[in-house]
Amino acid sequence: MKIRFYNARILAMDKDMEIRRGEVWVDGSKIVYVGPGKADDGEHEHPVGNFHLDEARNWDREIDTKGNLVMPGFLNAHTHSAMTFLRSYADDLPLHQWLEQQVFPMEEKLTGEDIYWLAKLAVLEYLTTGITANFDMYFRPEEIARASVECGFRTVIVSGLNNFTSSLKAVEQEYQKLNHYHELICYRLGFHAEYTTSEELLKGVAALAEKYQAPVFTHNSETREEVEQCIKRHGKTPTAYLDSLGLFAYGGGGYHCVYMSKEDQEIFSRRGLTAVTNPGSNMKLASGVAPVEDLLENGVSLAIGTDGPASNNCLDMFREMFLVTGLAKLKEQDAAAVPAEQVLQMAVTGGARAMGLSGCGCLAPGKLADLIVVDLHQPNMQPLNNLVKNLVYSGSKQNIKLAMVNGRVLYEDGRFFVGTEPEEIYQKANEIVRRIDGQR
Repeated sequence: MKIRFYNARILAMDKDMEIRRGEVWVDGSKIVYVGPGKADDGEHEHPVGNFHLDEARNWDREIDTKGNLVMPGFLNAHTHSAMTFLRSYADDLPLHQWLEQQVFPMEEKLTGEDIYWLAKLAVLEYLTTGITANFDMYFRPEEIARASVECGFRTVIVSGLNNFTSSLKAVEQEYQKLNHYHELICYRLGFHAEYTTSEELLKGVAALAEKYQAPVFTHNSETREEVEQCIKRHGKTPTAYLDSLGLFAYGGGGYHCVYMSKEDQEIFSRRGLTAVTNPGSNMKLASGVAPVEDLLENGVSLAIGTDGPASNNCLDMFREMFLVTGLAKLKEQDAAAVPAEQVLQMAVTGGARAMGLSGCGCLAPGKLADLIVVDLHQPNMQPLNNLVKNLVYSGSKQNIKLAMVNGRVLYEDGRFFVGTEPEEIYQKANEIVRRIDGQR
């Protein structure tokens, strides 16, 4: 479809944080123009993308944004989508007790079909908060891919290999298959964590990374206990130990990165790794506060993830952005720490970098049409003193008016266009929970 967004404020995030007035044109899955509005006669000074001047009027749809903000969608760089079934179920416990006593036993009862429906539920929530792509770690990845493609949503899947699920053979098969599954799906190498994955398996992942010259991702240094136990086992922090095995030779990153030594940060910077911070989950599980200011000062790339709906429990990028900066200011005792502009970069371009989505993260001709419209005509966004700071400090999911992925509107004015009625997804999710709960 050819779609024109006009009468817009535009935050392109291509070079800076400047807000401009103008239009965004979409043709199929790509953006073909970002710039000043058309003249009254419908002509431009020059051809735009694949549009010819006389074709520029043949829109399938024209959307008057009424002065609202058009910007790239947020990229949620760490998720466990299908864990929606554990939302508000396994709460108020520390991480390891939460995992071993509540999460793992319940997950054993999930079927592939369960995961498919539970992932769809997460997609609905992502869209309502302006998230247009996620970086998902869970078992039965083909079911995650199927759910995302049917919804029209963009998902990068990462292997959650560990001692209890999957195998190196399965990971390689998934890597080969899912990287050619659909244009909305990518697959990255990974494993759950150092403390759940044997050295033999880790060396196998490193061999796959070498074979495919691919980045590797994992949960890393989430709790103090995790780091202390790794040092006890191997004489090194998780970051240093994993790096010594060759796992980061081609980049990648870590989820959480709460307890990072200076050496860990130097490794991340030197290897070009991304630290994906998850403040909502880390705060709720009392895991700690990531050293975001130190990571930035040491040249480490950062992105933001919500983590899963069992540990957060809300898949809301606005809340995560506020927590990133708010907790950093509190940790550093410095109100100037981690300003709004840096946080927004993490939520958009940082996520795109972490996920390897070079076509996302900014609005420019040739980029993928993954964008959102933010409603500025609400009290929490007024006055318009500084829109970037409004997004981070006072923005809310209530401000998401429209979410587009790959040139297709999936959410608009409270309505979903994902191929399945929301009530059916809700019904399925509740049926799954009742069945599993009855098996306890």
